[in-house]
Amino acid sequence: MHENGNFLPRLISWNLTFSCNLRCPHCYIDASESAGARGGERRGGERRGGENAGGGEAGAGELSTAEGKELIDQIAEVSKPILILSGGEPLLRDDLFELAHYAAKEKGLTVGLGTNGTLISDSVARDLKSCGVSAVAVSLDSSSPERHDAFRGVKGAWKRALEGIAACRRNGIAVQVNTTVTQQNYGEIYEIMKLAERVGATAFHLFFLVPTGRGVKMKDISAEKYEQMLAEVLQKVAAGKTKLALRPVCAPQFMRIALQQKGLDLKKRRWTRGCLAGLTYCRIYPTGEVTPCPYLPLKVGSVRETHFKEIWFNSPVLKSLRDFDNLKGKCGVCEYRAVCGGCRARAYGLTSFVDVCGGLQEPAELSGDFLAEEPWCPYIPLGREEGEEGERGDKN
Repeated sequence: MHENGNFLPRLISWNLTFSCNLRCPHCYIDASESAGARGGERRGGERRGGENAGGGEAGAGELSTAEGKELIDQIAEVSKPILILSGGEPLLRDDLFELAHYAAKEKGLTVGLGTNGTLISDSVARDLKSCGVSAVAVSLDSSSPERHDAFRGVKGAWKRALEGIAACRRNGIAVQVNTTVTQQNYGEIYEIMKLAERVGATAFHLFFLVPTGRGVKMKDISAEKYEQMLAEVLQKVAAGKTKLALRPVCAPQFMRIALQQKGLDLKKRRWTRGCLAGLTYCRIYPTGEVTPCPYLPLKVGSVRETHFKEIWFNSPVLKSLRDFDNLKGKCGVCEYRAVCGGCRARAYGLTSFVDVCGGLQEPAELSGDFLAEEPWCPYIPLGREEGEEGERGDKN
């Protein structure tokens, strides 16, 4: 996690653009087809891979190609993390391929793509492969075409996503399927996992809803259902009932549940900690702001104003996240705090009561508490003294 006492980024998510061709109700960045005043009108002519792929250069306010390469240079000075290029829909920027090539081929970063999959043809997949993209994560939120399309806001999105997955597989790109758990699809998660296996995915990431972006308007499942689903999913993993590399996201208590269960080798599965926000993970906003993770809309600096290295090592917010003694409530005394940590984004979102749709907030404007206890975890910790005696992960 850290080297010589310094936490290093292992995973960085870069939202390349505000623009998107779908209309998902849970979008944390409030992306849209027009991108509005934040992203500006799209520019560019011929669309890559046919009429449904590619879109233009950077929108107004978004980091330009030159700024993007400078950002990649700065990141490479700090470490060699996995760089996830996402959006919005990243394939709506024609310089995506140039930026991916620069990061992967010239700077030696591992580059992945986070996409809705609808714009990936064989020609796009070949371009992604040639520019060094090693894996593509595609969002699927139902095993039913009708339900997925309704959730994503565009008819035909499910079919095109599966076609995109198939194109990636034909061209030798590893595929990960991402699914966001909602009240609408809670009962079909295992069917979606089976679908992911059938289409050739090697990994399955199960995202739990965080009240940020457009997601503030969605009603979440209960804490008890979260706990039940995590336990059932981890039992399937332990029993070898899925070949997928599985990881819950925004549900850091999965590490506690995994430790409570028998038969799971955490080292084998490369699970290191639940919440990684600000520890080994951060997000770059389309306009250059840095946040601890995509779901915690708290600006800790801007790469247009400050070198990424300076932000990463000296941000007061990031420093506070790295000191587990700062955690409050039951998270602060929990014997699992070092391997779980609680979801800092959910703690902030559910203590802020602010209907923020897409924008970022300055630390001075905080109305919520990102160090508060995890609101959606029903576990009652043993307490600090018992936790330290039993030691189940309170040290690094």
